[in-house]
Amino acid sequence: MKFYGLKTCDTCRKALKALRLASYDVDVVDVRADGVTQQDLQRFWTAFDIALINKKSTTWRGLTEEQRGQDPVELLLENPTLMKRPVIEDGDRLTLGWGKDVAASWVGE
Repeated sequence: MKFYGLKTCDTCRKALKALRLASYDVDVVDVRADGVTQQDLQRFWTAFDIALINKKSTTWRGLTEEQRGQDPVELLLENPTLMKRPVIEDGDRLTLGWGKDVAASWVGE
């Protein structure tokens, strides 16, 4: 399982803890420290579209209208903290965020 998130994100820490308690072997990718490849971002964009961009983030609020209008994958490459987190991948399965529905699908919470 690959887990794309931020070490400093409370939601990511909660999700990671739950996944490990459920005995998942988790490979963590810190999107700020490790980065995310363009290929991965493109796959995520195809799966989640605009939901992939966290428009409530401080990073989003700091962008100009011109920046917000650029190609979303390029924008995420330049500003990986704009990505809604976590993105969890296991085989062909890909989920976004850690809402009740996503948590229940992974660990039955």
